[in-house]
Amino acid sequence: MTFFKTIAMSATVAAFSMGFAGASFAADISGAGSSFIYPVFSKWGEAYKKSTGVALNYQSIGSGGGIKQVEAKTVTFGASDKPLSDEELEKNGLTQFPMIMGGIVPMYNIEGVKPGELVLDGKTIEKIYMGQITKWNDKEIQDLNKGIKLPDQPIVVVHRADGSGTTFNFTNYLSKISPEWQSKIGSDTAVEWPVGVGAKGSEGVANTVKQTAGAIGYNEYAYVIQNKLGYAKMKNEAGKVVEPSLETFASAASNADWAHAKNFNLIITNQPGDKSWPIAASTWVLIHKNPDDVAAAEGALKFFSWAYKNGGSEAKELQYVAIPKNVVSLIEKSWSETIKHDGKPVFVAK
Repeated sequence: MTFFKTIAMSATVAAFSMGFAGASFAADISGAGSSFIYPVFSKWGEAYKKSTGVALNYQSIGSGGGIKQVEAKTVTFGASDKPLSDEELEKNGLTQFPMIMGGIVPMYNIEGVKPGELVLDGKTIEKIYMGQITKWNDKEIQDLNKGIKLPDQPIVVVHRADGSGTTFNFTNYLSKISPEWQSKIGSDTAVEWPVGVGAKGSEGVANTVKQTAGAIGYNEYAYVIQNKLGYAKMKNEAGKVVEPSLETFASAASNADWAHAKNFNLIITNQPGDKSWPIAASTWVLIHKNPDDVAAAEGALKFFSWAYKNGGSEAKELQYVAIPKNVVSLIEKSWSETIKHDGKPVFVAK
């Protein structure tokens, strides 16, 4: 059974705590939301359980679902690839901080075209998702791929059917490069798609593209490589053709000025730089500033602190960009200032 078949069956990282006879069991850490971060949360959860005996129980249900669950207090934390506004955070008594960065990649199922062989740019992707380019051998796509003979095959557009931070970042990018997209479709976790078929979750989109001849979709890079799907290189804001990789994701992420972003609200799509991947994205953790269950909040913050310090290798293996140490210092300082019980910090990082 592959790792991502396991994901499709269950979005729970299960573990149990062990200790001396008579010792109390450590409580599981509960969270829900972003499928973008699920692969790395899964790896971190396994390693954290081995290190501490504490289990991470994380449901990969999409950013929209994660936001709803943390607002309803059915989980200790939510994870979203779309940051909440100052007003939304204040209304629900939440704070947010970035946990990881990575890349969203166009993926395809075109007979005879190998992974990484196709080149697309923002203009062609926007026209495909607007229903204006409908065949793979359309002149605009062929002009970007002069060395490849593309088939006279209909393009089957695949998009997320559920509320998704991946969709937010994908449509945020299209809104930045296309005034028409911005005015007609816009950017959000769910939009009114002009064409295409919907699939639930990152797993659903990956499976639909894999099973549909001529399909195109968008997904986190970890899902693309694990499913051995075709993926496109892209022409970036600087006009350079770049491969999706840790290097190009990190190049885009290097422009992120978190120190001056209020509530860590910063979108990193369409960043400048010759090596920058165009559709880079972040995942934010959402947690209550005045938690009802103080022990659960403390346990979650301990896990996040551990992941920042010890999870870099797992993140790198899955082609995610770890949060820089100077930004981690800002985040952990913000915990002491915002997440409190009876006026005292719930957790102080060491």
